Amino acid sequence: MNPRRKSRLYLAIVVLIGVALTATLMLYALRSNIDLFYTPSEILQGKGENHEKPEVGQRLRIGGMVMPGSVKRDQKTLQVSFKVYDARGAIDVTYTGILPDLFREGQGVVAQGVLGEGNVVNAREVLAKHDEKYTPPEVADAMKENHKGPASAYATPQNEGAKS
Repeated sequence: MNPRRKSRLYLAIVVLIGVALTATLMLYALRSNIDLFYTPSEILQGKGENHEKPEVGQRLRIGGMVMPGSVKRDQKTLQVSFKVYDARGAIDVTYTGILPDLFREGQGVVAQGVLGEGNVVNAREVLAKHDEKYTPPEVADAMKENHKGPASAYATPQNEGAKS
C-alpha cells in the first residue's frame, strides 16, 4: 500500500472513531433527559405487551384525574399529596410548591417527577388541565382507554368506614 493511501485510511478511521464517540456521548447525555409518560394503571401493572414497569428512581410523567377527597396539604409547608387515578388504578403523588390555579379534585393533571418506593411519584412539576379543546395526544389516548370508572372504585376500607 502506498503512503498516500495509508494516510487516507488512517484519517478515515480517526474520523469514524470520532463520529462514533460523539454519537455515543450525545445519546448518553440525552438518556438522562427522557421522561416517559405513564398512566396509574401502567405504573401498577406494566406498560405494553411485555408489561414493563418503571424502576424506582426513574424519571417519568404520570397523567390521570385527581381523586376526589385525596388532596392533603401540610399547613406548615407547601407540601401537597394527592392520588392520580384512571380506570384501573391509583398512584400517590407528592409535590412541594405552589399548585396551578386550575388544580382541583376531579380534574385532569400531569405530574412530572421521579418514581419513589411504594409507587409514589415525587413530582417536581404539576400541570393542570386547562382547556377542553386541547389535550396532549398521549394523555387523550390514555384517558380514552383507561378513564371509565369513578374514583369511588378505588375507595380504601378506611375511607369507606369514614363515609358511613
